[in-house]
Amino acid sequence: MLFSPYFIFFCSKITYYCEERKEKNKKNAISLRFFTFFPYLCQSEIINLFKNNIMIKQISLLLLLLVAVVTETKAENYPYRSDVLWVTAPNHDNWLYECGEKPKVEVEFYKYGIPRNAEVTWTIANDLLTPDTKGSLTLKNGRGTIVMRTRKEAGFSDLVLKTTVDGKEYTHHVKVGFSVDKIRPFTKEPSDFTAFWNEEKESLKKIPPTYTRERAEEFCTDKILCDLIKIQVDKRHSVYAYLTYPRNAEKGKHPAVVCPPGAGIKTIKEPLRHKYYAENGFLRLEMEIHGLDPRLSEKTFKDIQSAFATSGNNYLENGLDNRDNYYMKHVYLSLLRAIEFMKSLPEWDGRNLAFQGGSQGGALALIAAGLSNEVTCVAANHPALSDMAAYSEKGRTGGYPHFNRINGMMTAEKIRVMAYYDVVNFSRHITCPVFMTWGYNDNTCPPTTSYAVWNTLTCEKTPLITPINEHWTSEDTERAIMEWIKYNVK
Repeated sequence: MLFSPYFIFFCSKITYYCEERKEKNKKNAISLRFFTFFPYLCQSEIINLFKNNIMIKQISLLLLLLVAVVTETKAENYPYRSDVLWVTAPNHDNWLYECGEKPKVEVEFYKYGIPRNAEVTWTIANDLLTPDTKGSLTLKNGRGTIVMRTRKEAGFSDLVLKTTVDGKEYTHHVKVGFSVDKIRPFTKEPSDFTAFWNEEKESLKKIPPTYTRERAEEFCTDKILCDLIKIQVDKRHSVYAYLTYPRNAEKGKHPAVVCPPGAGIKTIKEPLRHKYYAENGFLRLEMEIHGLDPRLSEKTFKDIQSAFATSGNNYLENGLDNRDNYYMKHVYLSLLRAIEFMKSLPEWDGRNLAFQGGSQGGALALIAAGLSNEVTCVAANHPALSDMAAYSEKGRTGGYPHFNRINGMMTAEKIRVMAYYDVVNFSRHITCPVFMTWGYNDNTCPPTTSYAVWNTLTCEKTPLITPINEHWTSEDTERAIMEWIKYNVK
């Protein structure tokens, strides 16, 4: 019997927790983290599976196993080590509404676990835009209800709450969506989009790929090996990466995964954080994009960030007035070099080549699949660089890096160049399976732009929507992504 990917996730989560419990015996908040993750992962799938009598005994057994794991585990309070807890519960459990509906949000406030009477001021804004509605609420026994205004057009509204208790101000927010399946990107594909990138790819082929490789003993374990790789992109640019792979790797046996980085000028953090990829038989390449040796000191990276700009991410502005000179061009081409490198490894199985990443890394993973049909599947978390020019239309929300906040960036020429580098335009060309996850409370890569990407994809696609999440994914979700990639190995 062929199990669906959601069911595979479910099984893998239980197995993972059993192993974690047995090996680590830590006091983790597993039960809470799992139940935050589980409903959105399995809710529709479990209903469908229960309709099939053949599956009932299997599901029942798994649920019993889950209960056993959870009841043996001590949970910590949520949020971690905070004296206060806000609870905001929209009256639609998926936090989604149709345009014209008015959401009701139950608000609760606790300090030291005790409900507190308090005066709450609140505002409502379209996703990341200026508030247009405000009001106040008196919490009685720590509870109250706010009726939000509706929206006439598809998108998200953000309810921001503030209160002062015992002389200290506390704030919280919750976003709800309206007719989200109708969200469409502002960004249009240039008529010569494909021709432009085909020309760049042809130019890249004229430069022979070269790389260096040396053992990184500090990241080797009894199960995996790690090498530091330097890949030459073109005559001027290179990128570094750590390659992890099984110690007993066999020729022609292993699928490959490439992981581009999130935004910033920084080292490759914790190369062993995702060592379970190599432990599960993958060849995994974790990249940086600036050609900076990850062994440089933290101080050196900070100095380089300061030389670029105070925020550290201003390379995303560099050269945006000319599509041929934009900084991110060589970054996008480095993805193709990474593909070439992984294909050159004798241990690669010759078939499976996945991309996986979050934020800027999620964007680059999708871009890689849009650039190359050699990518066989993609897992992307809350992708950045998505519908970036949308801010140029009044009342619309755009994606990270939010160029509307930077003087002189939303000019006609720069908006034109953005279209050649926007994730939504690469998404139109993706044909391989895509797994995508995002949270509604994300103020870095807002849910509006994640839906703009999601609704553009015409390939096979699997969502994991975690409404409460801001700009982060849990370790459980990270692990489930690997399981999804394993499920798609052919």
